[in-house]
Amino acid sequence: MFLYNIGIKLYYFTVWFASFFNTKANLWINGRRQQKIQPLNGSIWFHFASLGEFEQGRPILEAMREQYPGKSIVVTFFSPSGYEIRKNTPLANAVYYLPLDTKKNARHFIDTIKPAMAIFTKYEYWYHYFKELNRQNIPLYIVSGIFRPGQVFFKWYGGLHRKMLSFVTHFFLQDESSKQLLNNIGITNVTVSGDTRFDRVWANAQNPKEIAGISEFKNGQKLFIAGSTWPEDEKLLATLPVLYPDWKFIFAPHEIGEEKINNLMNLLPKGSAIRYSQLKDTQSNLKSQISNLKSLVIDNIGMLSSLYAYGDIAYIGGGFGAGIHNTLEAAAFGLPVIFGPHYLKFNEARELIALKAGFSISDETQLKGIVDTLITDEAFYSTTSKKIYSYVQEHTGATQMIMSPLTPKGGTF
Repeated sequence: MFLYNIGIKLYYFTVWFASFFNTKANLWINGRRQQKIQPLNGSIWFHFASLGEFEQGRPILEAMREQYPGKSIVVTFFSPSGYEIRKNTPLANAVYYLPLDTKKNARHFIDTIKPAMAIFTKYEYWYHYFKELNRQNIPLYIVSGIFRPGQVFFKWYGGLHRKMLSFVTHFFLQDESSKQLLNNIGITNVTVSGDTRFDRVWANAQNPKEIAGISEFKNGQKLFIAGSTWPEDEKLLATLPVLYPDWKFIFAPHEIGEEKINNLMNLLPKGSAIRYSQLKDTQSNLKSQISNLKSLVIDNIGMLSSLYAYGDIAYIGGGFGAGIHNTLEAAAFGLPVIFGPHYLKFNEARELIALKAGFSISDETQLKGIVDTLITDEAFYSTTSKKIYSYVQEHTGATQMIMSPLTPKGGTF
């Protein structure tokens, strides 16, 4: 415990130091300093690490809002990338940064919002918050949980982290292997319910939002969408518009700072690309303005999940870094997905590769090879599209399975 508390303080100091020259770190520090937690009673508390986990847990959040319309819902985020984008979500009565995990902070926060239950999505294990919830007999649920053998919970030195797991009322897990790992360390309060992301992306695909200018840009041509890309991805992808002149291309970078956007624009053939913010939607000249352009660079956040509705093939970024981003948003529309080599932490990516509906590439030659096959072999493309669409559909239903057993403190609201 001493080492854990020291680690928390060192983490805070590191972020504080970085906040003087890093925007995200500055938001992390100042967002917590400036917020004022408002008293509530009997709230439902959802915690998410960041934006991806919010979207993953959103089906449960929406179901709770519908089932208990009179209850206050509190949402917390660890990361600015989640908080800053969803701080005004109508699904919550209050949205906060999660205060640093200290005994004092945990007790004060929980005493203030007085949750009847707490729901954490996928991961985020904080000792003092979990212990305080347990001390006050407040049910704590993990939804869409997933575990891997290399995690600290299963190491000889992971006693404190295993103790955290003992504070959880029930785990709703993505797969059987996670269940087995927990069973092996004596944790049996688990249900394999699947991944709520399937419910989220499926609902989105059934009712996608129309995005101004995209149909005019596509202009009846086939469209390749590169989503959540990083510079390593973009260096490989930038040659595709030249190789496939009959196709259109949309690039939606993971980071949209001015320097990042400019670097991407400079990689693309001069005069062939435009930023989304530069489109002049005048209805009269929009189509003629962009019909000859080959590439569109998205320089805002929040459009990607709906953009895939216009696409035919998707590339998902991040696979040359820490790991790939969300493949399921594209898969729900039946788009074959391509991604880099760092995908092993993601169940759906491994399963899509096994189905031959997703494709991992390590270099430019492999990228061109799979793109060429998908573009030129209509039968292969059609089979792949049907496989990936069916895969998403068959994995829906986690939300319904999870909602039924959730029980607040005292057994009822």
